[in-house]
Amino acid sequence: MSSLEVERDGAILRLTLSNPGRRNAITWPMYDALEQVESTVDGDHGIRVVVLRGAGGEAFAAGTDIRQFTDFTTGEQGVEYERRVGRVLGSLLRVRVPVVAVVEGPAVGAGLALAACSDLVVATPDAVFGAPVARTLGNTLPPVVLARLFQRLGAGRTMAMVLTARLLSATEVDGFVTEVIEREQLTTRVDDLLERICSNAPLTLAALKEVERRVLRDGAAAEADDVLAAVYASRDFQAGVAGFLNHEPVEWEGR
Repeated sequence: MSSLEVERDGAILRLTLSNPGRRNAITWPMYDALEQVESTVDGDHGIRVVVLRGAGGEAFAAGTDIRQFTDFTTGEQGVEYERRVGRVLGSLLRVRVPVVAVVEGPAVGAGLALAACSDLVVATPDAVFGAPVARTLGNTLPPVVLARLFQRLGAGRTMAMVLTARLLSATEVDGFVTEVIEREQLTTRVDDLLERICSNAPLTLAALKEVERRVLRDGAAAEADDVLAAVYASRDFQAGVAGFLNHEPVEWEGR
């Protein structure tokens, strides 16, 4: 059975895409569960980072589970499907804490989109990325997915990838993949990365993500006075100034 496995591990929320025998292809229930992650994080301020990966270590996610398309007979069904995916991606982008995707094997189609909507992507050398719908299904990508891929990969590289229906290796998507890590080192290196994120000021991380969203939407003219005011008025900022001047470590409260 397919599922999104959710585990709270201290300050880490671990999400695992699981669809055995289908390379973790995403089903409707998995999409529904992914859309709830935003509210889960909003309701639990002890969460400092979200990790998203595929079960089994052989694949991150090989797109949407194609079995769900067998009853599609109208264009409107396709439009509604893409709207549904768009809602999931939008909610993932709004998660207030950093989202780290750990990619082993293929991140294809919707799997690629999920990785693109993560803040950091680490990958094993066998990871591949792409959306080869021109070769496989004969459908297309919606604006929300292309826009995010343009932001993370660049328009030229994205269009070359989708028009040729090529899968790109982890080393071909520099800038998109934060780090390529050998499998035998993956657990240690990912744990170190998560520990580093959890040790940082949570209000600062949330502010950086919010400012990024606004800049991507409105450019350098984006308004962010409310975000700036909130962090400068926080107890964490006062503690940070005092800790810096006194050469003392800071225990961030997120307030």
